[in-house]
Amino acid sequence: MATSTSITTTYAGEAARGFISAALLSSPTIFGGGVTVHPNVKYRKIIRKLETDGLLKDASCDFNATSTLTQTERVLEPKRLQVNLQLCKEDFYDDWQAESMGYTAHDQLPPDFASYLVSHAVAKVAEEMEQNVWSGASTTSGAFDGFETLLAANAAQPTAKEIAGTTLTAANIIAQTTLAYAQVGAEVWGKEDLYIYMGTAALKFYISAQAALGYLDRFHVGETAYDFQGIPVMHCPGMSANTMVVCRKSDLHFGTGVLADYNEVKVLDMADLDGSQNVRVIMRASAGAVLGNGEDIVTYGITNASN
Repeated sequence: MATSTSITTTYAGEAARGFISAALLSSPTIFGGGVTVHPNVKYRKIIRKLETDGLLKDASCDFNATSTLTQTERVLEPKRLQVNLQLCKEDFYDDWQAESMGYTAHDQLPPDFASYLVSHAVAKVAEEMEQNVWSGASTTSGAFDGFETLLAANAAQPTAKEIAGTTLTAANIIAQTTLAYAQVGAEVWGKEDLYIYMGTAALKFYISAQAALGYLDRFHVGETAYDFQGIPVMHCPGMSANTMVVCRKSDLHFGTGVLADYNEVKVLDMADLDGSQNVRVIMRASAGAVLGNGEDIVTYGITNASN
């Protein structure tokens, strides 16, 4: 059965070869440096965590163990995912692209559309991955447990580091971010990979609040790096509304098979295989997430039933 298609375009002359699509999210959390990425994980990866108590002791002539070493581990097991689309070339006969299919009875998918379809599939997968890495749940087809799901079950998180949260606005974003900021522990303060993770709505409120205070040119054009009292702010479009996370990048782990899988799409014309008029679009990848030091992570607006 072909994937349902709805063609509503009109002929606009031979020069009209462009296509448009709704604005697509990329995946800045994964591919923009927001998490620790583990490529080439075929099945599972063990992330080991070492803890020691006091290392320094008074000197002596003998060798005396000065610390107790405790080793624990986190298991990162990516979930296998796929994209399968099937289009029928018959659907394009009455479309304005029909001439680009050729005049023979052995039709081809319009090349401009095939190229667009590949780029669209890659971009849409990146968008869904951004949503998954934060709010995904493995019980849903095509999804894995994202960081919000994992944080909601993070038994290692101290209760004080779980900020209940409220509906964020430009009027309260500074005060609410301060609540999360105040719970950042000395053990992570000042680390170069410490971030405040915000979704799109929260970051927009933060920018508006900064502009209202006179700290930003409210008509500024171009990319600007944001921070809150010295901690960089990371924009994560996939985060749920009214949530924030403050932690080190090294405590958010994302695993996959091969990163290039997210940019590889196969387009198969089935005419030579089964004689049909179908064209299939195929993409396969794997993905999963796990937390590192759960006791160091501060959350805002994420209900944790385990701490």
